[in-house]
Amino acid sequence: MGLFPCFGDGVPHVREHRGVLSTGALRAHLLAARLAGTVATSREESLTSYRLFAARDPRVMIGLDPIWTWEQPDVIALMADKCGVSSDVRHTSGPDVIDPERTLAALDAFAERLAEAGRNRSPVLLGTGHPHRLLGFYAALADALSAAGCAVLTPAHGHCVDITTRFGLRTYNLDYVRGVALVREPGVGAAGRETGAHTHSPLPVRTALAAAAEAGGPLPELVVGDHGWVCGAGQLGFESIGLGDTDDPALFVGEAEGRVSVVVPLDDAVRSDYYRPLTRYVLNRACLSQ
Repeated sequence: MGLFPCFGDGVPHVREHRGVLSTGALRAHLLAARLAGTVATSREESLTSYRLFAARDPRVMIGLDPIWTWEQPDVIALMADKCGVSSDVRHTSGPDVIDPERTLAALDAFAERLAEAGRNRSPVLLGTGHPHRLLGFYAALADALSAAGCAVLTPAHGHCVDITTRFGLRTYNLDYVRGVALVREPGVGAAGRETGAHTHSPLPVRTALAAAAEAGGPLPELVVGDHGWVCGAGQLGFESIGLGDTDDPALFVGEAEGRVSVVVPLDDAVRSDYYRPLTRYVLNRACLSQ
């Protein structure tokens, strides 16, 4: 296997010979692209999220109703364990840190669950609240799962979803692009073309799951995504896996309490092409490479 770094924009992208990416090469990419290691999310942002989570603010609960009581020090300790952020409550400023070893271990678990879905030809639902960044990652998974015989579900296509935002109540349309659900503002481009809106809300996945149930199924045996897609589905009893940043404590609490199966700690808002090596690594580990 040959591995060659490419330095077009200052970040060494990995170009793989014969399509195989080693763990070492991926670790290097995670650090260079700041998907792990020192990330763009600040300690101040993360601590604010942990404080709001402890207060059960719905803006950071994103569909999860925790079983246990979580005070801010408890959340910090959990995030230190799951992500590798500082466990020191006195550390209150500067960039946050994600341990790349934890990212790699979670990617392996994520791939294992995808492999199981592929073997069983399970119906799956994929959705993202970060379409500008992560649509390509999930779309590649949808393509591979479909090729393996899984039904990639698209329930509630075109349905309206009312979401409370900092600008008040806004109505969005639920759309699917390459098998991945997202929401977009009405009248924004043609369906399937615009990348959609950023949201943490669990309402889109609730809308999709309710529509699937009302239609008599099939219901997903696995939900893949981020933010409210993961927590909202997990809270309703659907197995879910996804990606989480250091300021997304709800996903990791859901994992700790058994409502979410796998959360991969990484920066979820870097350039979309920086996720491509992760896609290749996951699909290869899951034996879903096309």
